[in-house]
Order: sequence, then structure tokens, then C-alpha cells
Amino acid sequence: QPPVRLFTEPELARYGGQQEGQPIYLAVKGVVFDVTSGKEFYGKGAPYNALAGKDSTRGVAKMSLDPADLTHDITGLSEEELKSLDDTFNNVYKAKYPIVGYTSRRILNEDGSPNLDFKPEDQPHFSITDEF
Repeated sequence: QPPVRLFTEPELARYGGQQEGQPIYLAVKGVVFDVTSGKEFYGKGAPYNALAGKDSTRGVAKMSLDPADLTHDITGLSEEELKSLDDTFNNVYKAKYPIVGYTSRRILNEDGSPNLDFKPEDQPHFSITDEF
């Protein structure tokens, strides 16, 4: 298994599909996916390029490309939007695209300490104590 890679927001922003030949990453629910194979959707000038290079959880939940929705924050989402988020996360992103890492917000607490509840989506036997 490849190691778990941690992405800060500025680091993830480097993979926004603007540079030819560079992988395209986007995060949903703190999980960073390599969506390069969907370049026609996420690459430069493509319809969903706004989602690339950031944690776009809220935008995916609301099916929105509004810049205000391109955030990890799911505060105030409806039950229907949360269900849509889970469906899209499992049936589109996890089904189609390889996981390359996690956002620092998913692995670390606000104070920078390890989130002991963290479990990678693709490595069920992972233990955070192995990483820190």
C-alpha cells in the first residue's frame, strides 16, 4: 500500500488542473482523489475544474460550483444534501478514482495533534500510531 499522504490547502491547490502534465487532485470529505483520468471534467477549462485543487465537499453535496460552496464546511446542509454527498463520495469518487492522501484537516485536530479517530478509506487496518 502507498503511504498516507497529508495535503495542506496550499499543497492541494498546486493540483488544480492548471498545469499540463501535472496530476489533478480534488478532495471530498477530506479524502484526496487523483481525478487526472477525468481530465475532460476536471482539467483546465473543463466544466468541473472549480472543484479541483481543494476540498470541495460542500460543493459536491449541493451540486454547486459557486465559489462560496467550494469548501470542506458542511455546516447547515440538509439531510438530502448529506445523503447526496455520501452517494457521490462512494459511487463516483471512491468507485472511479484512486485515493492519494488526506487533507491535514482530516488527519489533524485544530491544535495540530493527531486525530485518533482517523481511519483511511482505502486502508482498513491502518493505525494512526504507525504514522506519528
